[in-house]
Amino acid sequence: MKLVFAGTPEVAVPSLRALIDSDHEVAAVVTRPDARSGRGRKITAGPVAELAEKAGIEVLKPLKAGDPDFLARLAEIAPDCCPVVAYGALLPQAALDIPRHGWVNLHFSLLPAWRGAAPVQHAILHGDDVTGASTFRIVKELDAGPVYGTLAETVRPTDTSGELLDRLAVSGAGLLARTIDGIASGGLSPVPQPDADVSYASKLETDDAEVDFTAPALRVDRLVRACTPAPGAWTTFRGTRLKLGPVVPLPDADTPALDPGRLHVDKKRVIVGTATHPVRLGEVRPEGKRAMAAVDWARGVRPTEDDRLGD
Repeated sequence: MKLVFAGTPEVAVPSLRALIDSDHEVAAVVTRPDARSGRGRKITAGPVAELAEKAGIEVLKPLKAGDPDFLARLAEIAPDCCPVVAYGALLPQAALDIPRHGWVNLHFSLLPAWRGAAPVQHAILHGDDVTGASTFRIVKELDAGPVYGTLAETVRPTDTSGELLDRLAVSGAGLLARTIDGIASGGLSPVPQPDADVSYASKLETDDAEVDFTAPALRVDRLVRACTPAPGAWTTFRGTRLKLGPVVPLPDADTPALDPGRLHVDKKRVIVGTATHPVRLGEVRPEGKRAMAAVDWARGVRPTEDDRLGD
């Protein structure tokens, strides 16, 4: 089949690479316009655009997917199907109507669970033991289209959203390629999603990533892992923001009991109290400074008995 692939960030790269290596023709790639990134804030192309350009594939970067010039070019290419992975923009009906097999999205959850922008983060935040990926045909309603295929992935106890998403990006690329193969052969038809068990995964903003140490240790652990690497978990110390890497819950009987937010420092670890048992801090990043091990940070700031995280 002739394909036009839509995607923007690194998580979409394995899928584009799999389709380039398939028997199908990737005639063009649709991606978000170049944006500023990095410390120098230089305008750069996204990872999907970079791969497409290296492969000699036409790259389309409309400001909006409803732009008349973009729709005209898409109609001129006349794709049979448009696979999508993390494109990052809404697709109007005028665009959805162009390919005869529609737009097929790879979504990183087991639909109908966790429809929306942040399915992997919410799977970790809510303590799911298993998540996965789904391919479905895009319809007007958010992530509600009929499903072509799924795969399951175990959520490991120490997974961050970045680590889990990396695994799903790779396994999901295979699922998407198999889905496109099935559509091309005529042997694969989508199945409507059930009306029950629908849940939504809204984007986690910076305010959502503030750690509340009056919550149980399990909740603190899940929030930090869900927000790693983005938007980045944080708390405050002496009135300034302190970013937090993944923590380790310490339910051991020999761990000192601490009030929520209270710090305990020894030679090898920094422990902070929660509503239940303490957690050990891993990497921290003070405002305006580089990331460092919590023990190195504590050696510099020398917390007192009156200091609290989240003060």
